[in-house]
Amino acid sequence: MAFWLRGIRIMAAAAFSGLVLSAAGTATAADLKIGLGADVSSLDPHFVNIAPNIAFSQHVFDALVHIDADGHYEPGLATSWKPIDATTWEFKLRRGVKFHDGSNFTADDVVFSLDRPATLTNSPGPFTSYTKQIVSKQIVDPYTVRLKTATPYGPLPLDINTIFIVSKKAAEKASTDDFNSGKAMIGTGPFKFVSFRRGESIELARNDSYWGPKPAWEHVTFRILTNDAARTAALLAGDVDAIENVPTADIARLKGNAKIHLEQRASWRTIFWHLDQFRDNSPYVTDKAGKPLAKNPLKDLRVRQAISKAINRQALVERTMEGLATPASNIVAPGILGHDDSLKVEAYDVAGAKKLLADAGYPDGFAITLHGPNNRYINDEQIVQTTAQLLTRIGIQAKVETLPLATYFGKARASEYSMSLLGWGSLAGDFALRSLLGTPNPDTGWGTWNWGKYSNPKLDQLIAASLASVDDKKRAEIARQAANVALKDYALIPLHHQYATWAMKKGVRYKARIDEFTFAQQFSPE
Repeated sequence: MAFWLRGIRIMAAAAFSGLVLSAAGTATAADLKIGLGADVSSLDPHFVNIAPNIAFSQHVFDALVHIDADGHYEPGLATSWKPIDATTWEFKLRRGVKFHDGSNFTADDVVFSLDRPATLTNSPGPFTSYTKQIVSKQIVDPYTVRLKTATPYGPLPLDINTIFIVSKKAAEKASTDDFNSGKAMIGTGPFKFVSFRRGESIELARNDSYWGPKPAWEHVTFRILTNDAARTAALLAGDVDAIENVPTADIARLKGNAKIHLEQRASWRTIFWHLDQFRDNSPYVTDKAGKPLAKNPLKDLRVRQAISKAINRQALVERTMEGLATPASNIVAPGILGHDDSLKVEAYDVAGAKKLLADAGYPDGFAITLHGPNNRYINDEQIVQTTAQLLTRIGIQAKVETLPLATYFGKARASEYSMSLLGWGSLAGDFALRSLLGTPNPDTGWGTWNWGKYSNPKLDQLIAASLASVDDKKRAEIARQAANVALKDYALIPLHHQYATWAMKKGVRYKARIDEFTFAQQFSPE
């Protein structure tokens, strides 16, 4: 029962910390301008499960459970939670919370919000993997909700951390367009919505009736600055007070600037390649003359291993990432539940890779197009280009096509590509495996980010067993076994775990977060 005891201790400590912060109060300032490194594609908090949208939603909306900068549980709209039996969790809701329109927050809003993701059938990245395990919801009273799962399910509090609570009254008949226009942007969060200029900026105003510590800033403007040079230039010119995703090429210069302060830490995000493993003829794989191949080489374990051996991860980290990453052997970063220390970083081995290709029937290689975003991860376009150059050395003629995030994710999730770059952060390996490599199943919500449609019954069984465990040690062990099965089958090709860096003007402070999220309410004036 270590899982439950630790959760109780974390909740108690977090609750005490929140009381201290509230009692101490927070100094207030007028305006805060933040330069974001990735586009916020939708304001609908249930539409697409990607980090930039989730991070923004946390400003206007709240979840039942919050996560602190170090990845620990904190009370959110739920003040406490506990298992009633092996398949039932009870959440006690915070009393006296008001939505931005003055209406009361109650259990009805919670149930509505947990149901809503399944109704958004056109989502390019649904949240249903976090809600499908809930088979029934019981409102005990206006401030008590019980959630029942079909089987024992230990990590439910972490699952619903990203299910934001919307006003049933405001959102019951609302579309995603109504959120993007601001019409349905009624939350309980620390800020109220003011305006949204797609691809340009989002403006917020402080919610002075917020139940938690009052933000230091009366007004916040997020500027969408996906171009690295433009983001740094905006900070140096004083157009913004802080930026996230500091370009690697600018870090040394900014460190030497007496007017700028940096915050850094290793993040939870792993960058990796998804491979098409379900089609007999993959759309971007041909012979070197451009003719379709008789079969999809990416379905062959030897070819997938050859691709992994062709990638010099140390050089990728040192040169392409300019030292702001560590080579990856796992799907989740070190220290995350389920990280398997027995898995070692793949050795760079050109000769070995060529032999594997020859053994698989491709002694002269083949041609492939690599796809990736050009405005989402640190040096993402350069990562794609570097990988292409390395694959060419083993006889795989690789072309590169990168796209803006808003276009790329939709196409990648539709499995339009043969080899596509993705970055994923998670506080648990079984969570990541469920979404990234679980056999796609719309009924369970598994595999929502399994772009290559990899399927392995043994892996599915281990993921399910890990998620069902209520003991931390047992769960971690099963999650490690699952990671071992997936990675020894080269179900995907991990590259590196990236670092996160924020830069801000002197007089502004921010505690770097393991999840890389940028929260305006956590910036403070010195």
